[in-house]
Order: sequence, then C-alpha cells, then structure tokens
Amino acid sequence: MSTMSASPTSCAARPPAGADAARAGGSPSAGPGTAAVLRALDAVVDPELDEPVTDLGFVSSVRVEGGTARIRLRLPTYFCAPNFAYLMVADAYEAARAVPGVDAVDVRLEDHFAAEEINGGVAAGDGFAAAFDGLADGELQELRLTFWRKAHAAEQERIASRLAHDGADLTRARLGDLRGDDGVRLRRRRARLGLPVDDDAPLLVDDDGAPIPPESLPLKLRLARTTRISIEGNSGFCRGLLSTRYGD
Repeated sequence: MSTMSASPTSCAARPPAGADAARAGGSPSAGPGTAAVLRALDAVVDPELDEPVTDLGFVSSVRVEGGTARIRLRLPTYFCAPNFAYLMVADAYEAARAVPGVDAVDVRLEDHFAAEEINGGVAAGDGFAAAFDGLADGELQELRLTFWRKAHAAEQERIASRLAHDGADLTRARLGDLRGDDGVRLRRRRARLGLPVDDDAPLLVDDDGAPIPPESLPLKLRLARTTRISIEGNSGFCRGLLSTRYGD
C-alpha cells in the first residue's frame, strides 16, 4: 500500500461572496467575534501557494455562536492533496482557537474525499499520521518547511528582479533597503524560517541565511524564478478549478 506524500499541486481560488460579506458585517455569517475569526484566518495560508485561505476562496463560511467558532472550508477539487488540506484545516483550527472569546472550534473541510479523516484528525489533535494510520509516512512539518523555503526563494527573486531592472547592485543590497510591502512580505517569510530580519541582513540569502556568493547569484535567481513561475501557474490553474466547481 502506498504512503501519502506531497502532491505537486495544491488548490486556490478567489474569495467567496460569503467571506466578503462576513467581513463587511452584511451576511448572516457575521456576528460577535466573526470578524475577529476571519482576521485570524488571514494568517492561514495554502502551503504551496503561500497565500491566505481567506484570499484564495477556501473559507466558505464562518459563524461564532455561544463562544464556538464554526468554520467551513472548501477546495477546488474532490481530490486535492490530503496532506496540504490537513495543514490548512489544522492551521485554521489553531488560528481560531487563539481568538479571544472563542472557547471551542468546529472546523470542517467539505466536499473532499478525505474529509472524514482530516476533520476527525484535527478535532482529536492526533496529527496527520494518526489520521491516516498505515497510509501516511510521517508528520508534515518537513513538507511545510519545504514550501516555506520555496516561498522565500520566490519572493527574493521577485524583489531582486525589480531591483536589478532599476540598476541596483544586488551583491550589496540589504534588507533595510526595502520599503513598503516588499519589506513586510520578505521579513515575514524569513521570520518563520528563523532567518535574520534586521536591516543589516543581506537581501539575498540561502536557506540557512548565509549570503549568496556573487558568482552563484545568477544560477540561484534563475532557479528561484522557475519556482515563482510554478507557484503563480498553480495559483491560476486552481482559481479556474474552484470557479468551475462552485460557480463563484
């Protein structure tokens, strides 16, 4: 029997109308605590696309009733990778549980072939391997780390490409040279990897936080560009799938 491992494609899509309405307080889903839970879910990302589930359309509904947050998630296809799905459901559970005033969390993935195993495993807190006993080849932290590193490399390349076009010397650039959203996004991706985030840190570093040598920079950036293009392509593909499936 084969074991479950990373799938090459996760799934993403634009936010459903219900999520937008809940943010604005104009839906039956809106109520005391609902907006706070939605804000907390902004920190939950698709592990492959590194975009918030609230932006990608994975949150179909949120309700807070009597201190219980009830969250329903959806994906573009019935067969989206269960390991990716498990990470998102588990992260949504933890994010909602940390919201002040939320005493209990009921988060469920719907319309997915492994929904029963995923929902039960997250609710029990037993982990991915226990949820898929005999099928999973371990827990998912290494998978998560792999995609964090890919997201960091892709973000570095995106910023470096723009700076190089503007004539910047990439070998001397520092993190503190960035302003606005570029600096925020790159620092956030570095922080979760435990990499330096101070202003004097080199702009371009490897997976361990060491500066990329000038002679290695062209190849590193070419490889990172393929990663970025792959992420963007998967995002567009999955947006189309979700739109077709749910008609949003």
